[in-house]
Amino acid sequence: MGNKIAIVGSGTMGSGIAQAALSSNYNVVVIAHSEQGKIDGSKRINAVFEKAVAAKAITAQEKEACIKNLQISTDYAAISDAELVIEAVSEIKEVKESVLKQIEAHIGNSTVIATNTSSIPISALSGALSAPSRFIGMHFFNPVPVMKVAEVINGASTSTETINKAKEFIESLGKIPVQVKDSPGFIANRLLMLFINEAATALDEGVSSKEGIDAIVKLGLHHPMGPFELADFIGIDVCNDIMLEIYKDKNDMRFKPSNSITTLVKEGKLGRKSMEGFYKY
Repeated sequence: MGNKIAIVGSGTMGSGIAQAALSSNYNVVVIAHSEQGKIDGSKRINAVFEKAVAAKAITAQEKEACIKNLQISTDYAAISDAELVIEAVSEIKEVKESVLKQIEAHIGNSTVIATNTSSIPISALSGALSAPSRFIGMHFFNPVPVMKVAEVINGASTSTETINKAKEFIESLGKIPVQVKDSPGFIANRLLMLFINEAATALDEGVSSKEGIDAIVKLGLHHPMGPFELADFIGIDVCNDIMLEIYKDKNDMRFKPSNSITTLVKEGKLGRKSMEGFYKY
């Protein structure tokens, strides 16, 4: 893998992947969808590095050295010489397909294209590309700089060379790549969304309060966060989209979003990012 990578999407995941790559001495270009996206993405990445400096994980000089290797643009032409491009936009199939077509139109023949999708099958997205052999899933976890594992998902047409390059990149970030069969939700979200949705269903049924359910999970099951805290951290709209994707594919009622989740999404209460979800912030 070459030294320049590109990330399309300047939100939480795109910014997190960028920060991890910058910390591993990559030159990184981030494509934002708007000028405001450029500003917000720059603020996110800088904030993460500032926290690392405050925690004495890195020096101020190391932070500045990393930031010098960052370019944020709204012009896809900036990705033309990247050897890896990672799509990290909304978890909506049509949006991802549109972005993947844009990526392919601006890169060389040997560039690997990856998607950070957390639920959509790779083979379903690969139809947007004329060369699906170089397309793969790299599902990173939030917060990217901290989490030490990433799912690697190959589609039906993904080449062995592409799989090896993806694993090599993930390992270069100090993370463990785990190869997973192409299936809606893969491993992490197939388990996690079922867990969150069942907790929300129990809440809908009045089995306990959200505080009580979170306390049992944290103190009884020794999870660092309860399911409602975690849903707010991920984004309730994101959870809803992932659940719907798995439900649509598997026709399994367990993944049909609960009433409380659909209601919060309709009300725009999406968790921490909107300052209210299951909890207020």
